[in-house]
Amino acid sequence: MPTKSTSSRPLVAGVLAAAVAAAVVIGGLATRHSQAEQLKEAAAEHAVPIVNLVALKDVAGAPMELPARIEAWSRAPIYARVSGYLARWNVDIGAPVKAGQVLATIETPDLDQDLRQAQAQLAVARSNLALAESTARRWQSLVAQNAVSKQEADEKQGDFISKKSNVQALQASVERQQALKRYTRLVAPFDGVVTARNTDVGALVNAGASGTSGSELFVVSDLRRLRVYVQVPQRQVAQIHPGSSANVSVPERPGSSYQAKVQSLAQAINAGSGTMLVQLAVDNPKGELLPGAFATAQFDQAAPADDAVAVPPGALIMGRNGAQVAVLDAGNRVHMKKVTIARDFGNVIQLGEGVTRADRIVDSPPDGIGEGDLVRVAQAAPVAPVRKAG
Repeated sequence: MPTKSTSSRPLVAGVLAAAVAAAVVIGGLATRHSQAEQLKEAAAEHAVPIVNLVALKDVAGAPMELPARIEAWSRAPIYARVSGYLARWNVDIGAPVKAGQVLATIETPDLDQDLRQAQAQLAVARSNLALAESTARRWQSLVAQNAVSKQEADEKQGDFISKKSNVQALQASVERQQALKRYTRLVAPFDGVVTARNTDVGALVNAGASGTSGSELFVVSDLRRLRVYVQVPQRQVAQIHPGSSANVSVPERPGSSYQAKVQSLAQAINAGSGTMLVQLAVDNPKGELLPGAFATAQFDQAAPADDAVAVPPGALIMGRNGAQVAVLDAGNRVHMKKVTIARDFGNVIQLGEGVTRADRIVDSPPDGIGEGDLVRVAQAAPVAPVRKAG
């Protein structure tokens, strides 16, 4: 017959099994609850975007480089004032010339004939004038003797005056032909260099083409001093004034620069390009700079103030409200601030108004970020300062 202890063993085992099973179920439920809480926390964390802050740096004064073109200080296209044929030319391109030096001579057979005709007509008119003068004087003496009427004497006096006026007109015609004859010699208007020759011996020269582009026979340019023209963007116009210095460089002479001075400003913004034309003057004693060449003008700019704010271009949010930046408050809430751009250095933009160096500015804000959004801050990426060239 079994004992009492032996009969209670199955009961104890069942209780233990039930307890173990309950513990397993409770542990599983607790684990699932913990995992759910972790998932909720992770989802909440991922719902808050992570942003970097701009590391504000001092911006050194960087020069402003702008494309430019070079023109001769004085440039004179030489046109023909008379028609004919080119008899000879005395200078070719690249030749230095002095003021008044003869560049070429034009043969003018038609003008020569017109001059001879005008001189002959003047000679006939002078002969007729002499006869009319003596006749008028004689008739005036006859009037005093009452040999002829006063009317007839006045008619002779009027004929004399008419012939005198005719002589004066023909004299002016002869002088005009002689003045045109002097234009058969093409001369240099000032000291310079012949930069173009568009004619040759025997070529037909037409005075009617004067002023037409490409019809000039020669071009004389003064290269001792040159003009440099620069289109300055409106944002930088206030930094340029007469007397400002600039360094001019050309691609064919790397490593060389030439000191230039601002001579004048157009005082008007071109509506199409948003720029203002600025004229500089540069000395060219060695003739190294060439008119018509492309150049680069480098203007020195004043260093920004100590409290200037500079950000990378990615920090700007451009929209219909203009330029804005995202700024964080103490609770990492986003606030949009409107700013103005003072200077653009390419990799760094100096802001004018709207923010201070104490503001925490978001670098490259994510799409869709708006006023009042909550964000998390990661380590800000540094912005390299702009170094002054040279």
